[in-house]
Formats: sequence, structure tokens, C-alpha cells
Amino acid sequence: MTTANAPVHLDQVRKTYGSGQNAVTALAGVSIGFPPGSFTAVMGPSGSGKSTLLHCAAGLDEPTSGTVTLAGRPLAGMSETDLTLLRRDHVAFVFQAFNLMPALNVRENVTLPAMLAGREADPAWVSEVIARVGLQDRVTHRPGELSGGQQQRVAIARALASRASVLFADEPTGALDSHTAVEVLTLIRDLARMGQTIVMVTHDPVAASYADNVIFLLDGRFVAEIPSPTAAEVADRLARLGSLAKASPAKNHDSAARGQR
Repeated sequence: MTTANAPVHLDQVRKTYGSGQNAVTALAGVSIGFPPGSFTAVMGPSGSGKSTLLHCAAGLDEPTSGTVTLAGRPLAGMSETDLTLLRRDHVAFVFQAFNLMPALNVRENVTLPAMLAGREADPAWVSEVIARVGLQDRVTHRPGELSGGQQQRVAIARALASRASVLFADEPTGALDSHTAVEVLTLIRDLARMGQTIVMVTHDPVAASYADNVIFLLDGRFVAEIPSPTAAEVADRLARLGSLAKASPAKNHDSAARGQR
């Protein structure tokens, strides 16, 4: 899936950690684009490069080689200040670390990115996303008064409230009960229908089934995709790739996995 004019585009991106005999290649020349208004799930066995792809795409990690374009801007050569401003204006994140401000209540945490950017948050939209993640009765509570799952909901509401052009999510529903997870995934899917580009790393076939497209990585390579996925299709493909990762030498994974498309 390569779309040169996509809000998020990677071209032959490699990422290697360490050097010499200790070098580990997390991404091995990935080229992929995420079109406007798309909801893409990124999956693969443990160590396949999912989080590294997300971090490189979001400008949080610098590729060893290749190019990344985010919101129409090539990231190569950008200063950390410019990267920060680009992410502030165009990108929202949901990571496994909640990164909430302990002195602020739920509503204040949700509206914090808008305040830092000098914008006024839409009160009606903020109330809607807080309600959609099931926290309408907790708006005046601070993080220390919430459970881990509730704190994750605050982080999700904060990202959704920004209406950023691109949303990156790493296991966004991992700490949620099944009912709240469905509410959140439905809201994320609705946002894609409204034009937001969403890239979500997940290990959960049910969560992935809410996406428009699922892409699979193996040994840092893009090896397969399933458009309009079902949970059963995703689980089957993930199981086969997991078996391949255990049974086959890394150098054979790419060609073998492509034969499973």
C-alpha cells in the first residue's frame, strides 16, 4: 500500500539499532502510505517492527535510511523544535503510557493540547468524546482518583478531542473492558470516516477488524495486508505468521509470507 500523497508516507525506511555484530534491524526497507481518511491496523509477531514503524512515522524516532513524510512535510533534517510544532498542530497520540497531568482533572487533561497550542477546544466535542469513552461522571476527577483503565480512556479522549489530521495509537484499547473498547474503536472508525488518518498498532484481531485495512510486518518487512478485515481472517493470518517466525530463518520470511496474501 503505497500512496505518495498520503498524510503519512514511508519510502524505503530502514531502522537499525546498534552496530557491527550487535546490530538489530527493526525495519528493513518499508515503503507504505496511509491515505487520508483511512483507518489502518498494524500487526505482526513480537519483534516484527510494529512500534518502530509507528515511532518513525510519527517523527519520534529517526530512520537509519529512507524518508518519512508527515502531514505533507518531509521529516529529514527538521529540528526537534520544528518536529514538535508539526506534531502539535497535526498529530495526536495514544500510547500505552497515559502521560496525564496529575494536577489536572479529566476535562482539563483532555483540553490540554489545545491550550498548549493556543487554541480553544470545542466544548461540545470535548463533552461528546468524554461521554463516548464512558467518563462523563468523572470529569472533575484527577488521574490519581481513576483506575488504570479510566486513565487510558482519558488519554484516548485527549487524542480524539484534538481532531488532528493524523492519529497514531499503540494498543489503545489494551487496558479497557470489552464494552468500552467497542465504544472507543467505533469512535475511532467514525473519525476516519470524517477524514482523519489513523494508524493503530494492535495485537488484538477484534480491534483490528474495526480498521479499513490491516497490514502485517515480519522481521521489519511489510509482508501482507487484508482489506475490509474480519477478526477471524486477521487471527488466522497472524497465527500463520507467528508460526513462520518461529520455524523459518529470517531471510526466508519475506518471500514465504508474501505467498500467504
